[in-house]
Amino acid sequence: MTIALKLLIADDEAPARNRLRELLSEMSHINIVAEAKNGQEVLNLASNHQPDIVLLDIRMPGIDGIEAAQHLQKMAKPPAVIFTTAFDSYAMQAFDINAVDYLLKPIRFERLQTALHKARALLPSQLEALVLLSPQKTHFSITERGRILLIPVADVIYLRAELKYITVRTAEKEYILEESLNNLEQEFGNIFIRLHRNCLVAKAYILGYEKRYQEFDEEGNKSSEKHWVALLKNTSETIAVSRRQQHLIRTT
Repeated sequence: MTIALKLLIADDEAPARNRLRELLSEMSHINIVAEAKNGQEVLNLASNHQPDIVLLDIRMPGIDGIEAAQHLQKMAKPPAVIFTTAFDSYAMQAFDINAVDYLLKPIRFERLQTALHKARALLPSQLEALVLLSPQKTHFSITERGRILLIPVADVIYLRAELKYITVRTAEKEYILEESLNNLEQEFGNIFIRLHRNCLVAKAYILGYEKRYQEFDEEGNKSSEKHWVALLKNTSETIAVSRRQQHLIRTT
């Protein structure tokens, strides 16, 4: 007995979704479990339905297809991804070089059938290459109780490294992210500033700086010296500024 493939269609244009649905209706062993109009819906529906394959439009409002593919990789069992796109020679060249499957609109039956037969999850190296085609990520993806939560980058006050995890702090809540602080600094250096070796703070949330007495120095030794802290919007917390980074105070 052949098990039907669970498939999620993602495209912001209704005619494109209709076209895919019509083509897929002519194929056996295909079960369309959901349709999404944007990247946010892709993640929500993928968490709910656990599709085997996602037909993912590249250009969608908000979270585009490439960013959505990055977030999909956080799932316990990431689905295979087949991108769909209008003519874009730059994207097509990148896809060809990195062996990433894509369908060129208008999509043909035979080409779709071939893509479905060889569909597989993206390799990390493939996804890394595609990131260059996409604008900067707009959301962090947090895995929590088997689901993927999308946290807008604009809502994050700071990112603090603790052991092998990153604490993602918003005004309402803290989340845990498995990521390297150095990687985050490279990716979001235009948004966050490193005030301490273990903390990146969103520039937009810094109200100013103030000198305060500290009980312990950076090595954990007792101290009665004053040190600089950053005052933050939407929280009473402060972030210590390390000696190495105090030059930033004079330039802000």
